[in-house]
Amino acid sequence: MNNFLVHIKLFLVAVIWGLGWPAGRVVANDVLPFTASWLRYVIATVSFLVFLKFSGQWMFPNRREWRRLFAIGFISTVVYQGFFMFGMQYTAAGDASLMITFNPLFTAILAIIFLSEKMHLNLVIGLVMGITGVGILFYYSPNVDIDFSSRVLGNLLIACAALSWACNTILMKQAMTKPAGDATKPLNPLELTVWSSVAGLLILTPITAIEAMTQGVSVPSFDGWIGVIFLALFSTVIAYVWFADGIINIGASMSALYVYLVPPFGIIGGYLLLQEKLGTSLLFAFVLITGGVIIAQRDNSSTSKHDEAQPVGL
Repeated sequence: MNNFLVHIKLFLVAVIWGLGWPAGRVVANDVLPFTASWLRYVIATVSFLVFLKFSGQWMFPNRREWRRLFAIGFISTVVYQGFFMFGMQYTAAGDASLMITFNPLFTAILAIIFLSEKMHLNLVIGLVMGITGVGILFYYSPNVDIDFSSRVLGNLLIACAALSWACNTILMKQAMTKPAGDATKPLNPLELTVWSSVAGLLILTPITAIEAMTQGVSVPSFDGWIGVIFLALFSTVIAYVWFADGIINIGASMSALYVYLVPPFGIIGGYLLLQEKLGTSLLFAFVLITGGVIIAQRDNSSTSKHDEAQPVGL
């Protein structure tokens, strides 16, 4: 019964992360990019800290751990969110939800460079499939009401978001496997997520202040607030806590399967909420990109050196 509830929560995580793409599209076209990210992380960070306190998991990082946390926070909260918000100004939510799925392939490439993992044939095949899917998405997206050059720019920015999330994944893996300084154990995923959000918010605050001084104060509309709150409380806090709970209870590999449901819900959410278009090209792109990711993650050994399920960055 407990595992049944875990599977229900993981399914809801996929739905939440999928609907996060149309929510991001609404917010990106309503509020200045860094202001939107700042509002999101003020709400999310406070919620994370309250959860950490009242769940009995409170801890405070030491000085050397903060060095890692600021690096992770800068990439996940500033760099990734910047690419995400700017990208969502230009491309469709459904298209973007497919583009971000490419981030495990970026992670695999970076792991070869920074974690001494080996290149294998399945990764090459997965990359070819993924790139083919991206090409279909670029040239044959049904969302032709968005200007082609705008979609290309938006998709490229979302690809940069995927790459930055892959960089964040590498840093997270390193932080979870090796203690910092005089710490007795590495930070767990929840601790890393909470405190890197705090660090990222500290970095994001002066950037947002500069944006406000140069472009004016940006206040969300009613729909914009709904989007910000959804991204903060549901996509960031609830979904990450439930996903981490899934990894603990049923394992990383089983939890990771639910990540592949995110793009379909992103496409459906864009269709229902934003009147985006559906088309067979989206199906072909989804099959190629997702299939490429699945194949690439199957290395030549029976087990992976880093068997952690990574969420789709959002």
